Amino acid sequence: MEIKKIAVLGAGQMGNGIAQVCAQAGYEVTMRDIAQKFLDSGMATIKKNLERGLKKGKITQEEVDAVLGRVKPVLEMKDAVKDADLIIEAIPEIVKLKLDTWNEVDKLAPQEAYLASNTSSISITQMAAATKRPEKFVGCHFFNPVPAMGLIEIIKGAATNDESVEVIKQLAKKLNKQTVIVNEAPGFAVNRLLVPAINEAIFAIQEGVTTVEDMDLSIKLGLNWPMGPL
Repeated sequence: MEIKKIAVLGAGQMGNGIAQVCAQAGYEVTMRDIAQKFLDSGMATIKKNLERGLKKGKITQEEVDAVLGRVKPVLEMKDAVKDADLIIEAIPEIVKLKLDTWNEVDKLAPQEAYLASNTSSISITQMAAATKRPEKFVGCHFFNPVPAMGLIEIIKGAATNDESVEVIKQLAKKLNKQTVIVNEAPGFAVNRLLVPAINEAIFAIQEGVTTVEDMDLSIKLGLNWPMGPL
């Protein structure tokens, strides 16, 4: 199935970033949130990001206008998902909220639509079970800031089929992002390593090993991370 229309649920930091990169890749995007102020803020962020690219000569004014024209902010769930080929959820990491959202989406979205969650920690299998199409449910974990980060984690739930994985792989290709495929596990791949690293940095500070500033500097220069863990 060719993906042409994408619904992004959530207009926050991750949601507006996902909507932006999808629109830049030529997809028609609906971006849904629960209040107009969140939609306005999300659209303002997209515009600001694009205008930054315009000033750097990375994009033309015509392209800015075209991208903004491909993102449609909506309040009603049915308006967001009724024609979507792929639905990407990027709402707060609250289990009940996600389960309720997916239950609603499943009733409103076309039966052929694929379902993807941007969660960084919640079980894909658990969310998929809130729908009647768990085989079409997949983890699609972007990283922050979405326009700048080049990786998408594809997480397979217990029922996720190969076709759903391939849909996200093809999406990532159009977005000029690399993918890694991960079987469901706590923290998936990246956060499985990142969170313990942050914890160890905190423990080291508590134990008086070094200062916050020197810990961050040590990791930035010693491991070549773009920023320290703290």
